[in-house]
Amino acid sequence: MSEHSPSDELSADDHLATGRAPHDSAGRTPTADWDPRDPRVQQDPLGAYDAMRSGCPVARGPDGAWTLFAHRDVVATALDPATFSNAVSRHLQVPNGMDGPAHAAYRAVVDRYFTPARVRAVEPVVRQVADDLVATLAAPAHVDAVALGALFAVRAQSAWLGWPQDLEGELLAWVAENRDATRSRDSTRTAAVAEHFRRLVASLTAARRGDDAPDDVTTELVRDQVDGRPLTDAEVVSVLRNWTGGDLGSMALCAGVVLAHLADHPDLQARLRAGVDDDELDRTLDEVLRVDDPFVSNRRIATRDAEVGGRRIAAGDQVLLHWTAANRDPEVFGDAFDPGAHAADNLVWGIGPHVCPGRPLALLELRTLVRALLAATTAIEPDPERAREREQPPAGGWAAVPLVLR
Repeated sequence: MSEHSPSDELSADDHLATGRAPHDSAGRTPTADWDPRDPRVQQDPLGAYDAMRSGCPVARGPDGAWTLFAHRDVVATALDPATFSNAVSRHLQVPNGMDGPAHAAYRAVVDRYFTPARVRAVEPVVRQVADDLVATLAAPAHVDAVALGALFAVRAQSAWLGWPQDLEGELLAWVAENRDATRSRDSTRTAAVAEHFRRLVASLTAARRGDDAPDDVTTELVRDQVDGRPLTDAEVVSVLRNWTGGDLGSMALCAGVVLAHLADHPDLQARLRAGVDDDELDRTLDEVLRVDDPFVSNRRIATRDAEVGGRRIAAGDQVLLHWTAANRDPEVFGDAFDPGAHAADNLVWGIGPHVCPGRPLALLELRTLVRALLAATTAIEPDPERAREREQPPAGGWAAVPLVLR
């Protein structure tokens, strides 16, 4: 669904594709300004990101890659694809690993699936999925918001794409495998997880090549064209991986962040229960996600020498746009929770050519889940008997959010 989700993060060995080793001109490894694997970062990611933004907003990591923490630098870099390219991986990534005319051509294909009319058409299906899921929760129910979000995401995405219900178990297992592999930063594990997803999607697309294919979004994509020619099998798999592979886990993380915030802020929860329209609810969801953005970062590669925040970045250097840190920048957002005032600067769904095309569908899904839970309960509260667990970088948000639904 998204060009702005963890699905376009590099595999652990993808730095090899840049042709540059993380050394300076004398062959020495540059001194690192920060290390995302530092226990202090793992223990308190948000605090660590805030500290880096104020103390070292353009920081070199131990692998030689640069991380941009300040809002101004992230925005400027995202809006300059000529200098900071998205073509960071040796693997095919449609359209998020492309730039210029190639990106525009594939993006035109993808955008057709997220028009306002198409999102409205799928709303009853998503609402039914949410209502059916929430109906299985007998209050008072003890739930993990992240696990609930993953289950909802798998069912909603499968209904949208026309995938069979009996894939639910395998897709949920894949979400867990992908999260564990991402945490490990082990290239062998990430490659195995990617291959698992490729095989799964290939089995679905193969069944849609014939005349008796079902009339659904997956069949439509299989038969779609770019620049007047049919999409290749590899391109279809890449698009579907982008739509589902990253977004199943992303929706789970979004649900965890949003429901944790509502549980911690009963005043906001009461306001939403009193009734708000979809636009206001969407702005509120965006603001909650801004404060604790689960889409931590995306990579770029410098195509030429550049200067960012007073630091020299050489052609071929990797650059990470740290959305989570940028979205908490007090120079832009201050300390207030203000959905209306912050909407224009909110980077949850990205900015520039690679802004997320699937935002309308993602917000529809998240909005629908929240409305279903609010309608079925009188209170959503933290579970006093179980502690929350932070997700570990390079992922964001929460790994587990135990809640009690009253």
